[in-house]
Amino acid sequence: MAEAHQAIKVVARRTGLSAHVIRIWEKRYGAAKPERTGTNRRLYSDEQVERLSLLRDITQGGHSISHVAKLPTEKLRELARESHATNGHSASAPITAPDTLTFLDECVAAVKSLDARALDETLNRAATELGAQGLLQRVVAPLAQTIGDLWRDGTITAAHEHFASAVIRIFLGHAARPFVGTDSAPVLVVTTPDGQIHELGALLVGAAASNLGWHVTYLGASLPAAEIAGAARQNRARAVALSLVYPEDDASLPGQLTLLREALPADTALLVGGRAMPAYRDVLRRLGAILAEDLVQLGLALDRLRQPARNAKP
Repeated sequence: MAEAHQAIKVVARRTGLSAHVIRIWEKRYGAAKPERTGTNRRLYSDEQVERLSLLRDITQGGHSISHVAKLPTEKLRELARESHATNGHSASAPITAPDTLTFLDECVAAVKSLDARALDETLNRAATELGAQGLLQRVVAPLAQTIGDLWRDGTITAAHEHFASAVIRIFLGHAARPFVGTDSAPVLVVTTPDGQIHELGALLVGAAASNLGWHVTYLGASLPAAEIAGAARQNRARAVALSLVYPEDDASLPGQLTLLREALPADTALLVGGRAMPAYRDVLRRLGAILAEDLVQLGLALDRLRQPARNAKP
């Protein structure tokens, strides 16, 4: 039998799952069977870490943890290969799986009712079922899109959107704690430019980057270019990420983006995403910004930005 010597904090860092999710998957679904020390601390073997990593990939691909938790490891490897072969999503379980739609519907209902407890409980259940990245890509991202659509058509008010942002900010802040990078991790400053007051997209970017091991400095919404650049310089940020959601025709925004790029150090990358981003694509390309259409592209861009630091190591 393989030696079990890895504590749950180490396993959380290696797998990208929070310690809370690991415990729930173990207790509720039997996904792992750690050994216990005399003081009742969990210890995991390399084989168990592999299983948890495979389960993370598979749940992100659309499978429910309740359906795959007890499958043999070889079967999990096969499902994970299928997920990777289809850009991270399992061919047999599309992203619109019933569990995902249920979570999204429950979140929207909680926002409409201004029910913080219901929204927090639903996000917790989704994190347990889908894993950290699955939660972000399959629940929080479409929730942000849906809230924006409902606000635009008058179904909900600005108060509902601010309520949702407040609850999600607290939830994602707690969820990201196990993924805080090491002291040598690169810094990402996340915000929205002056006039862009919708912050759900920025919150999502910050959480996704934290899960990928970045140190995230979150500045909130609607900041002038000079203040964003000042924070990036003070924190020696590897990159600045901006979320552009609304409006799509702000005549002053191209100028702000230009000022920001000029104020940033030349080696600080500028990443931009959000539903309004395509409206400013020309100026962003001229400024050499990295454009991210979704969280998958964001993750790939963040991975590329870490490559110089890796290659520079002896």
